[in-house]
Amino acid sequence: MAATPAPADAPIDRRRMVAFVCMVFGMFMAILDIQIVSASLAEIQAGLSASADEIPWVQTSYLIAEVISIPLSGTLSRVLSTRWMFVISAGGFTLMSLMCATSSTIGEMIVWRALQGFIGGGMIPTVFASAFTIFPASKRSVVSPMIGLVATLAPTIGPTVGGYLTDLFNWHWLFLVNIVPGIFVTVSTYFLVDFDKPNLDLLKRFDWAGLGLMAAFLGCLEYVLEEGPTHDWFQEEAIFVAALVCGVTCIGFFWRALTAEQPIVDLRAFSDRNFAGGCLFSFVMGIGLYGLTYLYPVYLGRVRGYSALQIGETMFISGLCMFATAPIAGRLSAKVDPRIMMAIGFAGFAAGTWIVTGITKDWDFYELLWPQVLRGCSLMLCMIPINNIALGTLPPARMKNASGLYNLTRNLGG
Repeated sequence: MAATPAPADAPIDRRRMVAFVCMVFGMFMAILDIQIVSASLAEIQAGLSASADEIPWVQTSYLIAEVISIPLSGTLSRVLSTRWMFVISAGGFTLMSLMCATSSTIGEMIVWRALQGFIGGGMIPTVFASAFTIFPASKRSVVSPMIGLVATLAPTIGPTVGGYLTDLFNWHWLFLVNIVPGIFVTVSTYFLVDFDKPNLDLLKRFDWAGLGLMAAFLGCLEYVLEEGPTHDWFQEEAIFVAALVCGVTCIGFFWRALTAEQPIVDLRAFSDRNFAGGCLFSFVMGIGLYGLTYLYPVYLGRVRGYSALQIGETMFISGLCMFATAPIAGRLSAKVDPRIMMAIGFAGFAAGTWIVTGITKDWDFYELLWPQVLRGCSLMLCMIPINNIALGTLPPARMKNASGLYNLTRNLGG
């Protein structure tokens, strides 16, 4: 049963708005954790006595699990309802955060991080779907900047938050910081969210084969993309085998998605031109959003020798610019053609990235200042119109599935 949107001229229901804000905070935690460890991997490596080859898996395991979870969330949300889907995701994410904090070996950490990403990943598309189904189109200038800010700000300030926590306390607090907010989000969504009802009958036709093919396809794809650059791509046997499995299961997944009675993911959403175009732009934006958020801390840590705290302070500029630009972008989205906003945003982002192509080993905070300002402001100008184009014209019945696909494209871009 789909959520019932409010009439176009109705005021925003206060209870729904409070419930939605709680959900947005949960999404913030899930996206933040993608990058929160990036500035502190050296400290985690020392604390767990991990090797240089093992420690990247703290990041990789989370990403692989999350990229499988995100498209699956549409089906699970229809089966369980938005309320129970989010309660399980937020509660599981909180528990896995506690388990990560108590890890004593790198093996334990990798397992808990994978479960943290898989369980918590469902919060992200559920928030996007809710934003475009429970609120009328006239309120999107309020709601869309909120989710746009979180989706872009959270991964950008991840290294900053991680750097401060590690410097002030220790690496365990990268995960302990989720406990109290996670409990609050879980409890508040249980009592406040009542957007739709569960439909357990869908479990009778649940596409288990499609789930297996999708998990193998996306998991192997993410593994190849993550590990390939550092291991000579197909020169390493594990990456070559993963690429083969990815190719075979990709064909099987697409065949299953287009022929099954109730596919695990409805790819026909891409027949909507606005949605397909929005996903393409989201993919490109993901490259800039996650790519540079990964590269800057690596440069600052390995080349400049910055501490986790110094990396966080340097990276904070982009987040500050995004925060300042969000309300402006929200106002503009109601008055300016979204194509013009995206053109300005991508042009500014391209200019900021072009400046960094001249980077040397001597670049410091001030040399990276304007590239980060351009990147932060520009990505915010892109995010809101892309959200509105991709999801703003779809019928509510297709929203949950489409939201998972849309968020998946951004993550794959990253």
